[in-house]
Amino acid sequence: MSREILNFFPLTIVKSKIELSNDEKNQMINEILIMEKNSKNLSNKSDHRSWTGDTQGFEFIHRNLKFEKFFKEVKKKIFEYLEILEIDYSQLDIFIQRSWATISRGVEHISLHKHVQSHLSFAYYLKKDVSDANLVFVDEKKSNEFLPALFISPGVIRKQIIKKRNFYNSPMVTCEAKEDDIIIFPSKTPHQTQKNVKNQERISISSDIFITAKNSENMEHLTTPLSDWKKL
Repeated sequence: MSREILNFFPLTIVKSKIELSNDEKNQMINEILIMEKNSKNLSNKSDHRSWTGDTQGFEFIHRNLKFEKFFKEVKKKIFEYLEILEIDYSQLDIFIQRSWATISRGVEHISLHKHVQSHLSFAYYLKKDVSDANLVFVDEKKSNEFLPALFISPGVIRKQIIKKRNFYNSPMVTCEAKEDDIIIFPSKTPHQTQKNVKNQERISISSDIFITAKNSENMEHLTTPLSDWKKL
Protein backbone atom coordinates (compact mmCIF):
# COMPACT_ATOMS: atom_id res chain seq x y z
CA MET A 1 0.00 0.00 0.00
CA SER A 2 1.48 3.36 -1.02
CA ARG A 3 2.02 6.08 1.58
CA GLU A 4 2.48 9.82 1.23
CA ILE A 5 3.80 12.04 4.02
CA LEU A 6 2.65 15.63 3.77
CA ASN A 7 4.54 18.26 5.74
CA PHE A 8 2.64 21.52 6.05
CA PHE A 9 3.34 24.90 7.69
CA PRO A 10 7.16 24.97 7.59
CA LEU A 11 9.26 27.39 9.59
CA THR A 12 11.77 28.88 7.17
CA ILE A 13 15.19 29.81 8.55
CA VAL A 14 17.72 31.21 6.10
CA LYS A 15 21.46 30.68 6.59
CA SER A 16 23.85 32.61 4.36
CA LYS A 17 27.31 34.16 4.52
CA ILE A 18 28.66 37.67 4.85
CA GLU A 19 32.20 37.93 3.54
CA LEU A 20 34.35 40.58 5.19
CA SER A 21 38.11 41.03 5.17
CA ASN A 22 40.12 40.02 8.23
CA ASP A 23 40.94 43.68 8.86
CA GLU A 24 37.24 44.62 8.78
CA LYS A 25 36.33 41.78 11.11
CA ASN A 26 39.18 42.55 13.53
CA GLN A 27 38.10 46.19 13.68
CA MET A 28 34.58 45.07 14.62
CA ILE A 29 35.87 42.57 17.18
CA ASN A 30 38.08 45.19 18.82
CA GLU A 31 35.16 47.62 18.99
CA ILE A 32 32.97 44.99 20.64
CA LEU A 33 35.65 44.16 23.21
CA ILE A 34 35.85 47.88 24.06
CA MET A 35 32.08 47.86 24.59
CA GLU A 36 32.46 44.91 26.94
CA LYS A 37 35.10 46.78 28.98
CA ASN A 38 32.72 49.73 29.25
CA SER A 39 29.71 47.67 30.35
CA LYS A 40 27.13 49.71 32.24
CA ASN A 41 25.11 46.95 33.91
CA LEU A 42 27.36 44.01 34.85
CA SER A 43 25.12 43.12 37.77
CA ASN A 44 22.70 41.86 35.13
CA LYS A 45 25.20 39.24 33.91
CA SER A 46 25.49 35.97 35.83
CA ASP A 47 28.47 33.61 35.60
CA HIS A 48 26.89 31.26 33.08
CA ARG A 49 25.15 33.85 30.89
CA SER A 50 26.74 35.36 27.81
CA TRP A 51 27.60 39.06 27.69
CA THR A 52 24.91 40.81 25.62
CA GLY A 53 25.48 44.38 24.55
CA ASP A 54 21.80 45.34 24.54
CA THR A 55 21.71 44.90 28.33
CA GLN A 56 24.98 46.79 28.82
CA GLY A 57 24.26 50.10 27.09
CA PHE A 58 25.23 49.14 23.54
CA GLU A 59 22.01 48.40 21.68
CA PHE A 60 22.46 50.59 18.59
CA ILE A 61 25.70 49.42 16.99
CA HIS A 62 24.11 49.98 13.56
CA ARG A 63 24.84 53.67 14.23
CA ASN A 64 28.55 52.96 14.72
CA LEU A 65 30.47 53.74 11.52
CA LYS A 66 32.83 50.83 12.13
CA PHE A 67 29.90 48.50 11.40
CA GLU A 68 28.65 50.41 8.35
CA LYS A 69 29.83 47.94 5.69
CA PHE A 70 28.52 45.00 7.70
CA PHE A 71 25.02 46.44 7.87
CA LYS A 72 25.06 47.18 4.14
CA GLU A 73 25.65 43.45 3.61
CA VAL A 74 22.91 42.63 6.13
CA LYS A 75 20.47 44.66 4.03
CA LYS A 76 21.17 42.44 1.02
CA LYS A 77 20.59 39.29 3.08
CA ILE A 78 17.29 40.56 4.48
CA PHE A 79 16.10 41.26 0.93
CA GLU A 80 17.13 37.73 -0.08
CA TYR A 81 15.09 36.30 2.81
CA LEU A 82 12.01 38.28 1.77
CA GLU A 83 12.43 37.16 -1.83
CA ILE A 84 12.35 33.51 -0.73
CA LEU A 85 8.94 34.21 0.84
CA GLU A 86 7.85 36.05 -2.34
CA ILE A 87 7.39 39.33 -0.46
CA ASP A 88 7.31 42.53 -2.52
CA TYR A 89 9.57 44.54 -0.23
CA SER A 90 9.42 47.56 -2.55
CA GLN A 91 6.13 48.31 -0.77
CA LEU A 92 7.71 48.06 2.68
CA ASP A 93 9.93 50.20 4.88
CA ILE A 94 12.43 48.06 6.77
CA PHE A 95 14.07 49.38 9.92
CA ILE A 96 16.83 48.10 12.15
CA GLN A 97 15.41 49.07 15.52
CA ARG A 98 18.09 47.52 17.72
CA SER A 99 21.44 45.79 17.22
CA TRP A 100 24.00 44.46 19.65
CA ALA A 101 26.95 42.12 20.09
CA THR A 102 27.14 38.95 22.16
CA ILE A 103 30.26 37.40 23.69
CA SER A 104 30.31 33.84 25.03
CA ARG A 105 33.27 32.25 26.79
CA GLY A 106 33.48 28.84 28.42
CA VAL A 107 30.02 27.42 29.08
CA GLU A 108 28.29 30.80 28.96
CA HIS A 109 25.03 30.61 27.04
CA ILE A 110 21.90 32.54 26.11
CA SER A 111 18.66 31.31 27.66
CA LEU A 112 15.46 30.55 25.77
CA HIS A 113 13.72 33.70 24.59
CA LYS A 114 12.01 35.38 21.65
CA HIS A 115 11.94 38.94 20.37
CA VAL A 116 8.31 39.95 20.65
CA GLN A 117 8.97 43.63 19.85
CA SER A 118 10.20 43.03 16.29
CA HIS A 119 9.40 41.12 13.11
CA LEU A 120 12.68 39.62 11.86
CA SER A 121 15.90 38.90 13.73
CA PHE A 122 19.31 37.58 12.79
CA ALA A 123 22.48 36.22 14.32
CA TYR A 124 25.80 36.76 12.54
CA TYR A 125 28.90 34.89 13.70
CA LEU A 126 31.78 37.33 13.64
CA LYS A 127 34.08 34.97 15.55
CA LYS A 128 33.24 31.30 16.03
CA ASP A 129 35.24 28.12 16.47
CA VAL A 130 33.71 24.95 15.02
CA SER A 131 33.37 23.56 18.56
CA ASP A 132 31.53 26.64 19.90
CA ALA A 133 27.85 26.47 20.82
CA ASN A 134 25.22 26.79 18.09
CA LEU A 135 21.79 28.37 17.91
CA VAL A 136 18.83 26.21 18.95
CA PHE A 137 15.29 26.83 17.68
CA VAL A 138 12.41 25.55 19.82
CA ASP A 139 9.08 24.39 18.38
CA GLU A 140 6.47 26.22 20.41
CA LYS A 141 3.48 24.72 18.62
CA LYS A 142 4.53 21.05 18.48
CA SER A 143 1.92 20.35 15.83
CA ASN A 144 2.55 16.59 15.87
CA GLU A 145 2.40 16.19 19.66
CA PHE A 146 -0.89 14.26 19.85
CA LEU A 147 -0.32 13.36 23.53
CA PRO A 148 0.42 16.20 25.98
CA ALA A 149 4.18 16.52 26.68
CA LEU A 150 4.91 13.44 24.54
CA PHE A 151 7.96 15.04 22.93
CA ILE A 152 9.43 16.59 26.09
CA SER A 153 8.42 14.38 29.03
CA PRO A 154 11.47 13.13 31.02
CA GLY A 155 9.66 9.83 31.64
CA VAL A 156 8.95 9.33 27.95
CA ILE A 157 12.59 10.09 27.15
CA ARG A 158 13.89 7.81 29.91
CA LYS A 159 11.77 4.88 28.76
CA GLN A 160 12.63 5.53 25.10
CA ILE A 161 9.00 5.60 24.03
CA ILE A 162 10.23 7.80 21.19
CA LYS A 163 12.59 5.40 19.44
CA LYS A 164 14.41 7.98 17.34
CA ARG A 165 14.33 11.75 17.04
CA ASN A 166 13.47 13.18 13.63
CA PHE A 167 11.86 16.32 12.19
CA TYR A 168 8.41 14.95 12.98
CA ASN A 169 8.92 14.58 16.73
CA SER A 170 11.72 16.97 17.72
CA PRO A 171 10.74 19.79 20.08
CA MET A 172 13.90 21.69 19.14
CA VAL A 173 16.48 21.78 16.35
CA THR A 174 20.12 22.83 16.50
CA CYS A 175 21.17 25.07 13.61
CA GLU A 176 24.87 24.52 13.05
CA ALA A 177 26.78 27.60 11.94
CA LYS A 178 30.32 28.58 11.06
CA GLU A 179 32.18 31.86 11.29
CA ASP A 180 30.80 34.41 8.77
CA ASP A 181 27.36 32.74 8.72
CA ILE A 182 24.24 34.84 9.18
CA ILE A 183 20.99 33.18 10.28
CA ILE A 184 17.72 35.05 9.64
CA PHE A 185 14.44 34.04 11.27
CA PRO A 186 11.06 35.39 12.40
CA SER A 187 11.55 37.23 15.69
CA LYS A 188 8.66 35.36 17.32
CA THR A 189 10.58 32.07 17.07
CA PRO A 190 11.77 30.84 20.51
CA HIS A 191 15.54 30.29 20.47
CA GLN A 192 18.58 29.85 22.67
CA THR A 193 22.20 28.75 22.43
CA GLN A 194 23.39 25.28 23.37
CA LYS A 195 24.10 24.72 27.05
CA ASN A 196 27.14 22.97 28.49
CA VAL A 197 29.21 23.57 25.36
CA LYS A 198 32.59 25.20 25.89
CA ASN A 199 33.14 28.30 23.76
CA GLN A 200 36.61 29.56 22.89
CA GLU A 201 35.37 33.14 22.52
CA ARG A 202 32.28 33.22 20.37
CA ILE A 203 31.33 36.72 19.21
CA SER A 204 28.10 37.30 17.36
CA ILE A 205 26.02 40.27 16.25
CA SER A 206 22.23 40.27 16.45
CA SER A 207 19.56 42.70 15.40
CA ASP A 208 15.82 43.24 15.56
CA ILE A 209 14.11 44.41 12.39
CA PHE A 210 10.77 46.21 12.25
CA ILE A 211 8.71 46.45 9.06
CA THR A 212 6.01 48.93 8.09
CA ALA A 213 3.96 49.63 4.99
CA LYS A 214 5.09 52.49 2.78
CA ASN A 215 1.43 53.15 1.98
CA SER A 216 -1.27 51.65 4.22
CA GLU A 217 -4.26 52.88 2.21
CA ASN A 218 -6.95 50.16 1.92
CA MET A 219 -4.76 47.79 3.94
CA GLU A 220 -5.62 46.91 7.52
CA HIS A 221 -2.98 44.62 8.94
CA LEU A 222 0.48 46.03 8.25
CA THR A 223 1.91 48.72 10.51
CA THR A 224 1.23 52.18 9.11
CA PRO A 225 4.11 54.41 7.90
CA LEU A 226 6.04 56.05 10.73
CA SER A 227 5.58 59.41 8.99
CA ASP A 228 1.84 59.15 9.75
CA TRP A 229 2.29 58.52 13.47
CA LYS A 230 1.71 61.22 16.09
CA LYS A 231 3.47 61.24 19.42
CA LEU A 232 1.18 61.78 22.42
